[in-house]
Amino acid sequence: MGTDRRQRVRPTHEWELLVPLFEWPEQERYEQIRPLVLFDVAVAERADEVGVSASTLYRRLDRFAEDGMESLIDAPTAKRRRLPPAVRRLIVDLKAEQHPAFNLNEIANVVHACFGRRPDYRSVARVLSEEPVPLKIVRNYPPYHEARDVREARAAVVELRLSGWSVKAIADYLGVHHSTVYRALERWKEKGFEGLADGSPGRPPGVRKADFAAVEAIRRLAQNPGLGAFRVHAAMRQMGFDLSRATCGRILAQVREVYGYEKPAGGGGSARAMPFAASGRHEVWSADVRHLDMVDAGLVGGKAYSVTVMDNYSRAILASAVTRRQDLSAFLSVLYRAVEKHGAPGTLVTDSGSVFLANRARAVYAKLGVRKEEIEKGKPWQNFSETTFGIQKRMADWHFQRAESWAGLVAAHDRFVADYNAQAHFAHQRREDGRRSPGEVLSLLGFWDALPPEGPGARLLLRAPHADAGRLRLRHPDALETLRRGRAGRQGRGPVAPGEHPHRGARRRAALVLRGRLRPVRRQERRGGQAVGG
Repeated sequence: MGTDRRQRVRPTHEWELLVPLFEWPEQERYEQIRPLVLFDVAVAERADEVGVSASTLYRRLDRFAEDGMESLIDAPTAKRRRLPPAVRRLIVDLKAEQHPAFNLNEIANVVHACFGRRPDYRSVARVLSEEPVPLKIVRNYPPYHEARDVREARAAVVELRLSGWSVKAIADYLGVHHSTVYRALERWKEKGFEGLADGSPGRPPGVRKADFAAVEAIRRLAQNPGLGAFRVHAAMRQMGFDLSRATCGRILAQVREVYGYEKPAGGGGSARAMPFAASGRHEVWSADVRHLDMVDAGLVGGKAYSVTVMDNYSRAILASAVTRRQDLSAFLSVLYRAVEKHGAPGTLVTDSGSVFLANRARAVYAKLGVRKEEIEKGKPWQNFSETTFGIQKRMADWHFQRAESWAGLVAAHDRFVADYNAQAHFAHQRREDGRRSPGEVLSLLGFWDALPPEGPGARLLLRAPHADAGRLRLRHPDALETLRRGRAGRQGRGPVAPGEHPHRGARRRAALVLRGRLRPVRRQERRGGQAVGG
């Protein structure tokens, strides 16, 4: 009687009957390729029969041809796929270093820096699972602040960086901040290892950029509770002080703490996509009206409103005025000033107020060839003017509240418009051309003041990207006259006489003459109600 305990099974070649008989995965892999090795069987047919891909069978055939039966075993015995002993030793030593935060990718980067080849993170994980990690008592480098001198600590930073360690790993390993690591590396880049030693720290004694004049200027600005560090920094640059934003914020906080000035309320909120963002100057304009409710109506003689037209690309205020009423006449007056100076925009964005949707306003839009768009109801943030009014609230409301007359209110408003266009805007902080203020982006500030009286220089300056009334007159000959009549008619005045230009300044006329938009008249005098050339 036989002693074999295996159940007797009749020989078969059907794969479904062979699979339950396999006790080891190596048996299954061998049976998958056995007909391909011994007989002339198509790989595609065998792949369909055993239920694996043809590429898997081709790969196993290649490995079987090179390594024989060893290729069927799970252990990594293929010599060409096994990491060298030195690499495996380095991986284990890095894990044994007293820095448990090392991840697999960081270890692979260090191996690449040392041996010139970067293993896959899965290979690193396999090595760590196969090799025992020794218990290491002594660190290769002491913590940064426990080194004998600062030069030795900075040298450790450089050596670790050259060995492939990341800045984050170096900072965690040595127990310092990331900025300390970057400063040590900058010292080494600039002066080599000699620059790792301590030099004279900080500025020379007695040299400070924040003098008493700067502190006094910040103290005056700090009285306005709406101004923060960014706006104070922009105002200081406008006044000629070369201070950083951090210095302005530090002095501002100290001044408000010492003098007890009111602090601004904190802002916040995530940035939202603006549906009417522009990609060029005068492509999209925005207009809106704001009620200046902080103004004392008894002192200025009634309510006050701020009507503003701005360019969405440069964020510059093109025209703005303080009015006693928020009616169509006030809006057309401000729009007239903006269009005459800069030309007609491609699109005008407003809310759904009746002032902006009036029939007379629509007629002006049609004459100018302007496409009219409205923001969605309940979403005022889609109008760029709302952001400008927010800046106006921080920069000018404190001055508006202290206006004692209508003339004082108008002067405070005009000062705000000039400061807003001249100071840096947060939206332009990352421009590559170095322009930071809305006026610089629009190329407005200093244009007419820098205009030469005549010659080639004047013609070059007059090629600036912004438009003027002459360009508008060429594009839409009757648009400016329609806007002028609509504005004057709403105010109960007659239209401007034909041929009379409302801006009679010598620089303005000289510019238009040089552009070839007006007849070259040197002087105009009104005698008996007629324009006479002199």
